[in-house]
Amino acid sequence: MDRVAGRFGRIEPRLCARAFVSGLMSAIERKNCWWLAEAAGHRNPYRMQELLGRAVWDAEAVRDDVRAFVAEQLAHPNAVLIVDETGFVKKGRRSAGVQRQYSGTAGRIENSQVAVFLSYASRHGRALIDRRLYVPRSWIDDPDRCAGAGIPTDVGFATKPALAWQMIAAALAAGIIVGFVTGDECYGRDPHLRAQLRAHRIGYVLAVARNQYTTLSPGLRERADATQAHLSAASWQRYRCGPGSKGPRFYDWALVHADADDPGVHSLLMRRNRAGELAFYLCWTPTPVPLSALVGAAGARWAVEEAFQTAKGQVGLDHYQCRGWTAWHRFTVLAMAALAILVATAATQPDPPPALAPLTVPETRRLINALTSRHANPHTALAWSWWRRHHHAIAQASHTKHRMIIEYGQLTT
Repeated sequence: MDRVAGRFGRIEPRLCARAFVSGLMSAIERKNCWWLAEAAGHRNPYRMQELLGRAVWDAEAVRDDVRAFVAEQLAHPNAVLIVDETGFVKKGRRSAGVQRQYSGTAGRIENSQVAVFLSYASRHGRALIDRRLYVPRSWIDDPDRCAGAGIPTDVGFATKPALAWQMIAAALAAGIIVGFVTGDECYGRDPHLRAQLRAHRIGYVLAVARNQYTTLSPGLRERADATQAHLSAASWQRYRCGPGSKGPRFYDWALVHADADDPGVHSLLMRRNRAGELAFYLCWTPTPVPLSALVGAAGARWAVEEAFQTAKGQVGLDHYQCRGWTAWHRFTVLAMAALAILVATAATQPDPPPALAPLTVPETRRLINALTSRHANPHTALAWSWWRRHHHAIAQASHTKHRMIIEYGQLTT
């Protein structure tokens, strides 16, 4: 919080922001202004509401600081930028950008706000580093409605892939070093996003639908699922693409090189699970890379789902009760800051002994709250933390052993 202190013109909003972020990391049930103000010892919620609405401070500059902090703490040359959207179910029609639209959070069409987020993921951890609120065309075509929600007049309609590129371009301009960009089909099917990444020589592994056409050689252009049908059994290789909740995730992978006029290596990556279900990815790298590198980038996409779950469950990313454009951007950047603190704290801890699982973000938040409480018993808090991590390590080893037996029919070292 000292790092972002200069973004606040006065000491009052600076101290209030500190209390706000502390409240987001606390154990209170709801992370809205009323609950946060009570946790901070305020007599009413007005100071917290003032911080989100009328106080003078630059939320986008704080976002820049959060992004730089995450990139420093989790730095790795093979880090991946992940783009994905999440929904916030809302009532009424006055919240900025709200309308009936598909929400992945609800799994159906709901009255909701949708935002595109950018996540930074490396072997050390993952955290959200940027966000853009999706404003539907129906809002842009209604200036009075936009004015009522405080949406600036210079905000025009932008598709989700266009919002994703805005965030990626800003991260690259800030000097963020990554190996790949990845995302789901919404972003993989956008040719402009792929062209921009190639122009900036950033490799990508973007999911596409089975009906995505690919040029395999001059004069031969076919659907991804048709290409898969031509492959022999020898074309598939089994790789682990990262840890899952039930042990390592294994899939069969196949790579087919594509033909294109652009420089670099174009390819179609295919993934097959044990049930035979297929997934497809368009890939590009400025120079040839091994299949394992593409598999690792494809597997990293699930990290953003974990980041959303952690942000909503641990720091209340979806607990806000504000309608306006400014308040939404301020709340989300403070939630991103709280998440970054927890992720960095967990990532910078020493490697645990084999009997303990690594320190997770939820366990980090629990320890911070337990050890900073006036009535906490540090010995009891640490003993319970040890027991949970020890129990998790046993369960994790059991799941991994079971998965290895399934995959290989025997235990491996």
